[in-house]
Amino acid sequence: MYQKIWFITGISSGLGKALAEAALQKGDFVIGTFRQEKQVLAFNQVHKNNGMAYQLDVTNETQAAEVARRVTADFGRLDVLVNNAGVGFGGAIEEAGMDEVRAVFETNFFGALKITQAFLPLFRQQRQGHIVQISSHGGLKAFAGFGIYNASKFALEGISEALAQELAPLGVKLTIVEPGPFRTKFAHDGFVLAKKIIPDYAETAGFFRTRIKAVDGKQEGDPVKAAEAIFALAGMENPPLRLPLGKTALVTIGMKLESVRADLEQSRAIAEGAVY
Repeated sequence: MYQKIWFITGISSGLGKALAEAALQKGDFVIGTFRQEKQVLAFNQVHKNNGMAYQLDVTNETQAAEVARRVTADFGRLDVLVNNAGVGFGGAIEEAGMDEVRAVFETNFFGALKITQAFLPLFRQQRQGHIVQISSHGGLKAFAGFGIYNASKFALEGISEALAQELAPLGVKLTIVEPGPFRTKFAHDGFVLAKKIIPDYAETAGFFRTRIKAVDGKQEGDPVKAAEAIFALAGMENPPLRLPLGKTALVTIGMKLESVRADLEQSRAIAEGAVY
């Protein structure tokens, strides 16, 4: 019997791949998802005894439900669900087309929501387990040129906060992981730029477009160390609701908290006066 059974979306590269490898190395069983069939076949050939891969596009609700059904039928239990699959998007709010916005939300928000909902019956039946939502430091603090991505992660954090409260009495844990910049393919293969460019946003969103590509391959975060941190998280009896990862995440999230606190204090008298 394996120590833990993991289900991790998007294990072809980056943090998902590093986490899958960490869990496998430590003797756990990993169920992972890929978008391409050849990747599924390659993984299953190598990991015949300690892993299983499924082809899954998290934006496909039918696929999500079917994979969850098969996992439940084949394994009967799940210890850790990691919603890792995601996409990046850069562009000013005005530059973003509605089709581009919907594509980001379909993966980052609706995709994670579909997978989570598909496995909730199993977690409720077990009365145990741990859901790990891979968000971002950008899930708490927004940046010019990153607003659509920020919005998708803000939404994920919102449902996750509520879900954590709903699941606590049932013995199921939930943690939101908030990485800063990590040296993955996120800023390269996993990042899309708005097709439209408006010159008036050159110094804000335009600067972000340039910056995100310039730091590709130079980010401070080590995916292997992040994977080790998440693996350790899954072993905690009382894990935190949020886990920031990286020095940048600590700085940016701290800035957001200070900003909110300053606004709260500045507006206290106004807020207190708006009651009967």
